[in-house]
Amino acid sequence: MYEGVVQDLIDELGRLPGVGPKSAQRIAFHLLSADPEDVTRLAEALQQIKERVQFCQTCGNVAEATQCRICLDPRRDPALICVVEQSQDVVAIERTREFRGRYHVLGGAINPIGGVGPEDLRVKELVTRLADGDVTEVIIATDPNLEGEATATYLARLLRTMGVRISRLASGLPVGGDLEYADEVTLGRAFEGRRLIEA
Repeated sequence: MYEGVVQDLIDELGRLPGVGPKSAQRIAFHLLSADPEDVTRLAEALQQIKERVQFCQTCGNVAEATQCRICLDPRRDPALICVVEQSQDVVAIERTREFRGRYHVLGGAINPIGGVGPEDLRVKELVTRLADGDVTEVIIATDPNLEGEATATYLARLLRTMGVRISRLASGLPVGGDLEYADEVTLGRAFEGRRLIEA
């Protein structure tokens, strides 16, 4: 235990996701030894994120205006919506440069044990976006875990009646992976998603 503000800083840093007690202590002492200008820039960035960043009214992604840059981009295909759990997922998909449609960020995944149901996610907003009939395909890109699968199944059942094509990102073996280290679910998905090799 340290005194006063040093311990307060360690405690606050330790509340961040993925930061344990040792990491919080290292960060705190790094900040203590850093140039005052660096610490001031960090403090200002933290202040700015709370003052200026909001969520896009259309898709739920992070934005500095009422709409994010992706929703405002006229080159994006409005007939194609990719549904993701979090804004970080948008960044991951954008890095591939394979998707040219728009997004819908749910804000999480269905997790009954954690007390998160469909009503806690941006599902109503998604249904509203599909109501006008302009969207022709919804790609469900939730995480390939228990919560993501539950969310994908729920969305597929809900959206099936809306006359849109519903697809799910393929999952299976990673490139460069070894079969012996793959778990049963991953191997099962790889078999389900297999495709023909044409000569």
